[in-house]
Amino acid sequence: MSRANGTVFLTVRTNSTRLPEKCFLPFGETNVLGHVIRRAKFAGLEPIVCTSINKSDDKIDLFCKESGVSIYRGPLDNKILRWYECARSFKVEIFHTIDVDDPFFDSKLINQSMDLLINENLDVVYPTELSSNGSASVGYSIRLSALEKEIKYIGSIKEVEMVDSVFDQLKSLKKKILTTNLLDFPNIRLTLDYPEDYWLLLFVLRELGPNCSRDDLATLFSRNPDLFKFNWYRNKEWTAKQNYLRSEFEKQNV
Repeated sequence: MSRANGTVFLTVRTNSTRLPEKCFLPFGETNVLGHVIRRAKFAGLEPIVCTSINKSDDKIDLFCKESGVSIYRGPLDNKILRWYECARSFKVEIFHTIDVDDPFFDSKLINQSMDLLINENLDVVYPTELSSNGSASVGYSIRLSALEKEIKYIGSIKEVEMVDSVFDQLKSLKKKILTTNLLDFPNIRLTLDYPEDYWLLLFVLRELGPNCSRDDLATLFSRNPDLFKFNWYRNKEWTAKQNYLRSEFEKQNV
């Protein structure tokens, strides 16, 4: 598969209430943030850490500078505006977003998403539905010039938690949800929000190593058919919160 563009924005903050400073939890030879940076580089992607100007994220800034990793600091609560400012600062027209909460993202799906953005001249490619529901395989592919057209509206929003809710409001954008024949997982939770998520992800890391493929993951879960139960029950709570945030945003931005 060809690579459309290798720039990925690693979206991260330290102010999580459910699992504070989760990006600095130990993960193999480094921490979660360091792992995601290394996994991106291993896949041939160019990572730029995208965090906030809040003092709580000074620790992220220090880590990136010590690691020699590019970083941009922008608005705390409006991550689309942060992405926009980051893209302008680094002069990146096309980029993909990876949540540092998703340590086993799929670089093949990222490439497919970015290729779709370019080949069909789209403005935004959404993650697959399975990824959005917890499999944590792929993020958003976005065109800077598209955000530029809608920056007045984007900049007026105080808080952006549910990115798709904002993009859904922007009728001028050409959008698609990524569909794929590549491997993805129903009913397996590989994102990091709760202690149970961390323990499962540590198990995956120990069994498969930091640069495992999604095929490796599929083999692991097929050989351990009850493994998903370790944290899947948390998905109901997580999904309820996502739906609540989406509903609240839509009420306030009709």
